[in-house]
Amino acid sequence: MMDREKIEAGVRLLLEGIGEDPNREGLLKTPERIARMYEEIFGGIEEEPWRHLNKTFRAEGNQMVLEKDITFYSVCEHHLMPFYGKVHVAYIPQGQVVGLSKLARTVEVYARRPQLQERLTDQIAEALMDCLKPAGAMVMLEAEHTCMTMRGVKKPGSKTVTYAARGIFRKEERLQQTFFQLVK
Repeated sequence: MMDREKIEAGVRLLLEGIGEDPNREGLLKTPERIARMYEEIFGGIEEEPWRHLNKTFRAEGNQMVLEKDITFYSVCEHHLMPFYGKVHVAYIPQGQVVGLSKLARTVEVYARRPQLQERLTDQIAEALMDCLKPAGAMVMLEAEHTCMTMRGVKKPGSKTVTYAARGIFRKEERLQQTFFQLVK
């Protein structure tokens, strides 16, 4: 459970630390606003992905199911700055499928935590494997990191791409190639 009072106190200290007056009119409610915002953007800390992936439907066939271009926003745990982009999720069902919105909700659970893109990619793939028991799963993230575009090397527009292959996707290069062709 998030502690609003601690967040608000931390924001006041941060404002003082950068030389601002937290009692200035424009900043007076900022600690409160930041605390509410953090409850929203870090809400995935208190949520489990199985909540969304446990409702499955019987389905014949074992063709790839692909949900692409799922927009996500997350916060880099190194600088507490946003990174955002698109997630592409695929799996090969073995008699069970999940509602398509549940794939996007699973992405949200993990994205709404302090994150590393590499970990986020793996967590989504593992959740699919654990909950859906598919023949395989593949996840690809394309993201822009504001810690790289606003500070440091300042390279706006640069994208970081990560992917994770599990099960049959790891074994069959043909399936990986099909996945990559479909997401482009």
